[in-house]
Amino acid sequence: MRSIPIATACTIYHKFFCEINLDAYDPYLVAMSSLYLAGKVEEQHLRTRDIINVSNRYFHPGSDPLELDSRFWEIRDSIVQCELLVLRVLRFQVSFQHPHKYLLHYLVSLKNWLNRYSWQRTPVSITAWALLQDSYHGGLCLRFRAQHIAVAVIHLALQAYGVEVPAEAEAEKPWWQLIVPPRPGMRFHVFSEDLTKPTIDNIVSDLIQIYTMDTEIP
Repeated sequence: MRSIPIATACTIYHKFFCEINLDAYDPYLVAMSSLYLAGKVEEQHLRTRDIINVSNRYFHPGSDPLELDSRFWEIRDSIVQCELLVLRVLRFQVSFQHPHKYLLHYLVSLKNWLNRYSWQRTPVSITAWALLQDSYHGGLCLRFRAQHIAVAVIHLALQAYGVEVPAEAEAEKPWWQLIVPPRPGMRFHVFSEDLTKPTIDNIVSDLIQIYTMDTEIP
């Protein structure tokens, strides 16, 4: 799956369990249905058979694909019925604004702004993208605006490699509120004028908690 359908599937999953108790439904079935539904929403249609086979391989590593027997059809019917349940619980609101497009836009602007050597020697863009992908392991996507998450993962990536944004030290505002010099054909803009440092700290803290949670999963 591409990045956006995966993000949509994760958001559907987290949003569903914000409405429904985690013990009420099988989370693995909801996960399969979320993938199936996200494929439709983002026009990257997935076959239920592929979803079932991947899920089966997860539970039974090295196993062969399921035969098209009664058990397979029972799982398939469960996915379809669960998809309808998810849609009803979410009141058919399954289209979301993700941080990905903002992240790409901000990274392009930073690349033109930063020292070329600093940009080339540190994988800031790769790290920021990885952090964004990992953020969907938790409910960050439900609690914070897409633009704010995009800035926060860049902020964390810059900190991780000790990269400083030129002119920030002398400026009265942090880099995400500075006016970015435009490229040809583009107007001056700021990354996120309403974003505050405490909000970034909250996003980063929640992201670190996700990594802590992952290490505790048996």
